[in-house]
Amino acid sequence: MTLHPEIAAVTDRVIERSKATRAAYLGLIGRARDSHIERPAMGCANAAHAYAGTEEDRPALTSGKAMNIGIVSAYNDMLSAHAPYYRYPEQMKVWAREAGATAQVAGGVPAMCDGVTQGYPGMELSLFSRDTIALSTAIALSHGVFEGAALLGICDKIVPGLLMGALRFGHLPMVLIPSGPMPSGLPNKEKAAVREAFAEGKVGREALLEAEIGAYHSKGTCTFYGTANSNQMMMEVMGLHMPGAAFVNPGTKLRQELTRAAVHRLAANGWHGDDYRPLGLCVDEKAIVNAAIGLLATGGSTNHLLHLPAIAACAGIVLDWEDFDRLSKAVPLITRVYPNGSADVNGFEAAGGMPFVIRELVSAGLLHGDLLTVAGDSLADYGRKPVIEGDALAWVDPGPSGDESILRAASAPFAPEGGFRILTGNLGRACIKVSAVEQDRWTIEAPARVFHDQASVQAAFQAGELDRDVVVVVRFQGPRANGMPELHKLTPPLGVLQNRGFRVALVTDGRMSGASGKVPCAIHCSPEALGDGPLSRVRDGDVIRLDAVTGELFARVDPAEWAARTPVSMPSEIDGMGRELFGLFRQNANEAERGASPLLTGMGW
Repeated sequence: MTLHPEIAAVTDRVIERSKATRAAYLGLIGRARDSHIERPAMGCANAAHAYAGTEEDRPALTSGKAMNIGIVSAYNDMLSAHAPYYRYPEQMKVWAREAGATAQVAGGVPAMCDGVTQGYPGMELSLFSRDTIALSTAIALSHGVFEGAALLGICDKIVPGLLMGALRFGHLPMVLIPSGPMPSGLPNKEKAAVREAFAEGKVGREALLEAEIGAYHSKGTCTFYGTANSNQMMMEVMGLHMPGAAFVNPGTKLRQELTRAAVHRLAANGWHGDDYRPLGLCVDEKAIVNAAIGLLATGGSTNHLLHLPAIAACAGIVLDWEDFDRLSKAVPLITRVYPNGSADVNGFEAAGGMPFVIRELVSAGLLHGDLLTVAGDSLADYGRKPVIEGDALAWVDPGPSGDESILRAASAPFAPEGGFRILTGNLGRACIKVSAVEQDRWTIEAPARVFHDQASVQAAFQAGELDRDVVVVVRFQGPRANGMPELHKLTPPLGVLQNRGFRVALVTDGRMSGASGKVPCAIHCSPEALGDGPLSRVRDGDVIRLDAVTGELFARVDPAEWAARTPVSMPSEIDGMGRELFGLFRQNANEAERGASPLLTGMGW
């Protein structure tokens, strides 16, 4: 199928814009491959240190003939999605031996749970945990004793951080290995209803806790389609998983065999064989564009408007929000998963999952199919569903949609566009996701009520001060101000106000959760308020217009008065919870559209 002309045009735009930086990156990984110390040539003391903790694999390691796989793991058992990784390294070592290779745990990376820290001080470390993970990944791979790497991570900042660090070692073949979503519990829509009832004081803490535990009840990824599950979708459309690995439940035979196949495949992708597939060549401009298309076609998390440009930058590729905006007008929405629908990711998987999505988009000319993936030379391989036939892993055609309220063909989508817009005006440049927003709320014009933290918004809501048409402005939430925490605690009160019939919107230089939905939110406003950004000039009562149809975001204030206003200063910085350790990160973070990363600033990006 011929590629859609707008997708081709955006891809050409990315390639042209990235010529110099991509060439520099390819030169970097080429030099790394040429200068990589072959383990048989390492100093004996160096090699002895690397092998001292091994027993069964030491003969193979010392011979230098077997590929040695570095395992970078984000395991902890406080994060449900990563708890299954506990046994993975020992299993993977066995599977590596089956393929004539060896494996060692190269290092661990931190993996914080945004679900635990939402609304609390720890959330101010969340975004920069991504950059910490990138640094930790680089340290793990810095020993030079690995010919490939397996990256074990799933959730919000972990996959972007793993990729950011791993791409600087892009001469190595690598594979990302997920562990899958937890089985379905309390439906997400029922959970959201209890949250809103609690926000209104209609139910108490006991009922809310029972509902939350009913939803988050087991090992595996949370089942709503937030940032973690959007990560897994992206890894599939970029060809960095084994095909169909994203949403298979933990503890199943199929999950185990997919992980085993990933280890075997990685062993085959080494540079001493004839199928060398380095990560830096797999992650090219087409793969990055595919990731953006996947987000738009499935209604994925807005957090990737930060993460995907940062990942791309680490591969020498320049991606901006205009690329998302243009792609959104060409890419149909073919998936409805909560919060964009009532189904969870298990329902999505049962209806056909990522194999159905990829098959549909590739056959309709809406995805680049000609990718170098970890599994083959075409993304078409990812349009087949993994199954166990007898005791063996096999892939089959996913067939038609198993539920057209969840998954539809590209020729009969839920919406003709992907639901992403850039907003510009005298409040700067922001983005909005409208795939879950009713179209009659794509335009909101109302007086502003200005806050400097989400706790103050909640207090005003409880006091009844927001029972009206209102644009809630929450400023000083950008990366340089306080680390850009998600404002997920605002979802229930804003949803309640909308349910009461008021026209409500949020405008912020912070982030809104990948699980946000029905309330229009202009997020990632840039420049951020800190440093005299436009939001620092907004006053209570200013009429603000958010228009996702025309792409406008502005305060209806006389230009002369606007220019004459003195920007409001940021409240005193709060210390504690380790925030002060990340002062250097905050001071050096670049703007949201460029990745909100201090590491990229340090790289001269």
